Amino acid sequence: MAIRAAAPAFALGALTDSAGRYTIPNVPAGRHEIVAQHVGFRTRSVWIDVVAGETTVVQLVLEERAVLLPSVVVSATRERQRLAETAASVGVISGETLRAQKPTHPSEVMGQIPGVWVSVTGGEGHMTSIRQPKSTNPVYLFLEDGVPTRSTGFFNHNALYEVNVPQAERIEVLKGPATALYGSDAIGGVVNVETRAPSFDPSAEAYAEGGASGYRRLLLAASDTRGGNGLRADVNLTATDGWRDGTGYDRQSATLRWDRDLGGGAVLRTTLTASRIDQQTAGASSLLRDDYVNDPTLNYTPISLREVRAARLTSAFEKLVGATLVSITPFARWNEMAILPNWSLTYDPTYYTTGHSSAGVLAKVRRDFDRLRMRVIAGFDVDHSPGGRTEHQVSATRDGEVFSDYALGDVIYDYDVTFRSISPYLHAETNVSDRLHLMAGVRYDHMAYRYDSELEPLSTGRWRRPADTRVSYDYVSPKLGATYDFGRALNVYGNHTRGFRAPSEGQLFRQGAAANTTGLEPVIANSTELGARGELYDRVGYSIAAYSMTVENDVLSYVEADGTRETQNAGETLHRGIEAGLGVRLTDDIRADVSWSLSRHTYEAWSPRPDVDYAGNRIESAPGTLLNTRVGWKGVALEWNRIGSYWLDAENTHRYDGHGLVNIHANVPVAGSVRVVARMLNIMDTRFAESASYTAVRGEELAPGMPRSVYVGVQYRWNQGGTP
Repeated sequence: MAIRAAAPAFALGALTDSAGRYTIPNVPAGRHEIVAQHVGFRTRSVWIDVVAGETTVVQLVLEERAVLLPSVVVSATRERQRLAETAASVGVISGETLRAQKPTHPSEVMGQIPGVWVSVTGGEGHMTSIRQPKSTNPVYLFLEDGVPTRSTGFFNHNALYEVNVPQAERIEVLKGPATALYGSDAIGGVVNVETRAPSFDPSAEAYAEGGASGYRRLLLAASDTRGGNGLRADVNLTATDGWRDGTGYDRQSATLRWDRDLGGGAVLRTTLTASRIDQQTAGASSLLRDDYVNDPTLNYTPISLREVRAARLTSAFEKLVGATLVSITPFARWNEMAILPNWSLTYDPTYYTTGHSSAGVLAKVRRDFDRLRMRVIAGFDVDHSPGGRTEHQVSATRDGEVFSDYALGDVIYDYDVTFRSISPYLHAETNVSDRLHLMAGVRYDHMAYRYDSELEPLSTGRWRRPADTRVSYDYVSPKLGATYDFGRALNVYGNHTRGFRAPSEGQLFRQGAAANTTGLEPVIANSTELGARGELYDRVGYSIAAYSMTVENDVLSYVEADGTRETQNAGETLHRGIEAGLGVRLTDDIRADVSWSLSRHTYEAWSPRPDVDYAGNRIESAPGTLLNTRVGWKGVALEWNRIGSYWLDAENTHRYDGHGLVNIHANVPVAGSVRVVARMLNIMDTRFAESASYTAVRGEELAPGMPRSVYVGVQYRWNQGGTP
């Protein structure tokens, strides 16, 4: 819901509660237009006259229609904004999709966004590819309600398993560099998971599910609002035996959200989340090709493990005074992880614990200048995150290809590291005309590490250690963008952004066999993007974007002949692509959607050794094509997901041919407040690899994906005074 003056610079707005009621405070006297928007309904507007000191009540009834594109997004400016004024490519997985599909893993829904590929590494672990090759490197920023789930210095590519995704309100993916607004890590993109708000009336939900390989899950929720206080609690209890040997996992997650109306245009949203994940697996358990084909349930590394504990507390305060909005969000984070990684057992067997705690604040002031038709946002982010790492060498027992036991050996790393950052930024946008919208922004990041080792420095061998040191980075990141709105049928945009990423603590201070890692340079990305989107005839929605991004000083791992890896800055990589989405309402009951991308990722300059030059080669683990198609009818959806071929090594000597999977989802009512949710994944029982690689010493190794799997659940939903 939004309110616009007769000649506005920007709109005031509010989200309705579950009953459709809303309040927009601090509306100045005069004539205004009320605009009501909701997914699945036709936008409606009315003009009203607001009298100073009085409350104006408006009742609007919306007519159903097929809305095929999200009309409002949050991630592009860190607050709600019309998509037509967003000079960036933003994909959305709606709450309706999450509640209908009840995904067991983020990979089941993220491919619905053009150009996004999330693969399974084990349990609920994952690797992500957004305008970058699939990677474990810190090139993505994961947020919950706009707050990073981890500190920059302690990136984990599995960050989504610390978030309660199936019970979230929605997921937004801002593609391309977003450093000018969010800081380091936001090169490939930003993934923001929003928690669900409390309902206006008392409500409760329960969902029990069982499926393949001993999978079981219980999702519980309760919510209510009394006076100015709304409270919601979500609980996720999940466990599975795993379809391969030694691949079971357990998770327990909880989210508690308290929304309080403080009056006078002030609101407070406090969210506490906690997760506990115990996985027998610690990464993608790859097999040699013969076993991949003939014995995919085999696991060479059943001794591997990953134990994760994470908790976050945020309290977002917002107060609107006239044309000024003040926002202050203090936060605290804590996480720790113990891991025996399976991917390095053959060449670098270790067991380590790592973790960090954080205290920080995100603060900003937004000011609208109606006469100038301009909005300015000024803010700063502060993060203080002490942490550390303790790592043991491992002596592993191996029977043929299978690791059956291990014993801890010498301590090879034992250090404390504190990450600090302070980052002011400025963002401005203006409506030059009713159709042309311009934006610009700049951010300054000062980031520093203090590293103190409990062990003596070591300059030789496989586990070298740097001496105590301080490392800092200073960087200025600008961005420019524009949108032109021709109408509902066509909205075009363009942007140029410059991103940067500081190396993580593991890249800097876990030196390995590299000659020097504390001297690693920050990664710099320059990206240009053009795009268009729109809706036609209430039945067709489309989006298309083309991008070109150059990355300098990319932090990459050079793989030696024996499988060991050395971290170093590459010279330059180039990433180009086209992404397109199409949604068509074929009839009132049948809808078809297509997400497609074509990309090319190449080494432009990288010579890790005098006798090795990868310039001109394709980057490994980077499919040229991603395709997701879906057809839905009355709660039943048939999906085909295609991952194109990609190289397995930087030398471009071995290739994975890609794969296509067919899935079906159903969410249908059976009686009153009860629904049945079912899905069959990989209907054709296709043998496919979640990941694949090649080294001279091991040959081709492939991590088999799950065979045909069926899941069935029953949901009960109760809403006092409302429909389920």
